Amino acid sequence: MTAAARPFRFALALALVLALCAGLAQRSALGAPSDPDVAAGAAAFDSGRYDEAFRLFKKAAARNVPLAQFNLAVMLIEGQGVPRDEAEGLMWLRKACDAGLARAQYSLGVFYDRGEHVAKSTTEATRWFAKAAEQGWRDAQVSLATQYFLGRGAPKDYKEAAKWYERAAQQGDEGASYIIASMYEHGDGVAENQQLAFYWYSQAAALGDPTAQIKAREVLKKLRPD
Repeated sequence: MTAAARPFRFALALALVLALCAGLAQRSALGAPSDPDVAAGAAAFDSGRYDEAFRLFKKAAARNVPLAQFNLAVMLIEGQGVPRDEAEGLMWLRKACDAGLARAQYSLGVFYDRGEHVAKSTTEATRWFAKAAEQGWRDAQVSLATQYFLGRGAPKDYKEAAKWYERAAQQGDEGASYIIASMYEHGDGVAENQQLAFYWYSQAAALGDPTAQIKAREVLKKLRPD
């Protein structure tokens, strides 16, 4: 990595991880829950019937349904329609984490990374990001890659960073696509490969990154100098 390129990529990765640290409420999308109480609770929540949603989520959470535990945690920690109770919310969040729910593990990792609701620990953040990343949770893959890229809560390791950025890029993450392209272009953590650099810059450009369009053209000139 050149001295000029390193600060730019450091800033890019840092901006990326900070952008991912949005409020827990923004990560509470329910998808298509299969448990009937969770589905009914989601419908009630979307309709503003928070007491009913809370009751249904708690009923399912008591049956050890991880998604219900996570949704209950969201309501309690954020005070969404119920009195805020961080202690109980964290208890349910940890239950969902221990049950293996990737979105809960990622959320707990974000809390540790920011020192929000728990004592700040970048090492614990990395541990929870890794658990969610291994299950294919894209945001966790980006966050884990960034931990290795910056040496935050993990040894600085461009090889590990590249692995996780590429996995996130394969799932359509714009920022990860740009960063792995840059790593291939400069041979940071991976063997230099201008073809792959061009491919990933092009993917980032297709996802809307205007700088990636410029970089893709630059790399193409290297591949086709005439």
